[in-house]
Amino acid sequence: MQRLTRAQMAVRVARDIPEGAYVNLGIGLPTLVANHLPRDREIFLHSENGLLGMGPAPAPGDEDYDLINAGKQPVTLLPGGAYFHHADSFAMMRGGHLDICVLGAFQVSTTGDLANWHTGAPNAIPAVGGAMDLAIGAKKTFVMMEHLTRTGESKIVERCTYPLTGVRCVSRIYTDLAVLDITTTGLKVVEIFNDLPFGELQKVTGVPLID
Repeated sequence: MQRLTRAQMAVRVARDIPEGAYVNLGIGLPTLVANHLPRDREIFLHSENGLLGMGPAPAPGDEDYDLINAGKQPVTLLPGGAYFHHADSFAMMRGGHLDICVLGAFQVSTTGDLANWHTGAPNAIPAVGGAMDLAIGAKKTFVMMEHLTRTGESKIVERCTYPLTGVRCVSRIYTDLAVLDITTTGLKVVEIFNDLPFGELQKVTGVPLID
């Protein structure tokens, strides 16, 4: 089964972000999207630690560790970008001012419930951060994740078994196998990658899909 690389996943997510959108990219995999946004679109990237107008990762050797995203990775600031207080940043998130947030996930349910902050593993350090605020505050929540766990289990489930981040908040899922929309009638397949047959996608997903 041929999967998209992480960079290819980021390109696919970036393709769906429209001109003029205000977007937050969550910690981890979603941060890669910043490096693949179409150059002909003006898109405003927000970071919960107090940045608006964030650019792609800096070239090697040009890192400024006073200029980082919420995951403590060095970033750039585009012309016109701004710094502001953490509280102002969360007011933007909670106030419905973001068009899209792109978050990673451990599990997403067929109804759009999101679990992305804790697996219950004994040595894990739970840290929900701003994910709850983003998942509920943004106008649309996209999830970007690998389709399967390291042990081959689907991360798309009938019901989340991990602690929830948000309820019925996810609208679209991007994985290394497919793009899926969460609708009122079920989980609809928007796109399948690398000519994977629908039946194979259905088999590894383990929950009903709409072709």
